[in-house]
Amino acid sequence: MLRTFDFLLIGSMAAAAAVTYQIKHDTDNKAAEVRRLEAEIKLEKDTIDLLRADRALLTQPNRLDRLVKTYETELQLQPTAPTQLARPVELPMPKDQVPQKEVAEGKKAESDPVKDLITTGSVNPAEAVND
Repeated sequence: MLRTFDFLLIGSMAAAAAVTYQIKHDTDNKAAEVRRLEAEIKLEKDTIDLLRADRALLTQPNRLDRLVKTYETELQLQPTAPTQLARPVELPMPKDQVPQKEVAEGKKAESDPVKDLITTGSVNPAEAVND
């Protein structure tokens, strides 16, 4: 009887040692994975910082001014006039807020893009019909 109990204890110790080794091995693999991911994250953060510095360098006003003066004849750039800027209230409303024409029976008619109630100033409706 004592021998059977000894073999059971030896077997359970071997199983516990195998499970412990497996857990340790998995933990080491996960730790290596975490270190690899942290290195990738650091590389990405460094790349982002480098790109931000690059962007700051490229968008410096004095650099852009020199480029505009250098390529003035090719680009034919002109300063923006205040009349070219639009306020949000001057922009056309979204399509779902466009008023629809009402038919005599009270039903809404289908939207006619040529006779839209929004005037943007970019297209003359009479010219759009002819195209």
